[in-house]
Amino acid sequence: MRTGLYPGTFDPVTLGHTDIIQRAMALVDRLVIGVAINRDKGPLFSLEERVAMVEAECATIVAKTGGEIIVHPFENLLIDCARDVGASVIIRGLRAVADFEYEFQMVGMNRAMDASIETVFMMADARRQAIASKLVKEIARLDGDVSKFVTPPVRDALLAKYQRGA
Repeated sequence: MRTGLYPGTFDPVTLGHTDIIQRAMALVDRLVIGVAINRDKGPLFSLEERVAMVEAECATIVAKTGGEIIVHPFENLLIDCARDVGASVIIRGLRAVADFEYEFQMVGMNRAMDASIETVFMMADARRQAIASKLVKEIARLDGDVSKFVTPPVRDALLAKYQRGA
């Protein structure tokens, strides 16, 4: 059984993320979505909220495509998380050249720590490449329409956060 790990903060999960998840399912038998705790980023949503959103989005994907998706919070090194979940491949989404610079460095470091775990880069669908969680949050905070970037439940969660003054 080939296990893949798709890590991120998913704050919030976007249509770009779900595009990568759906396409990654064709590459692996089991996909683990690693929800990074990453306190340095100061997420809008709590870990529990992000995990619940990702689980809900993945349930929809599994219902359509089959396969196995597990949502797994983590706070350790990515390579250690990959080992913990038995992943032989790390799936990374790329949006732009700027993403590649950072990802290229990370792959080199991960390979130095464990050369048996490969990294696969996937580009989101062209319609989804510009979507970034940071920008989606900014649009929602300023009362913009985020419905082109997230599903209705995620849009509602964003609206609720900003109505509470988060």
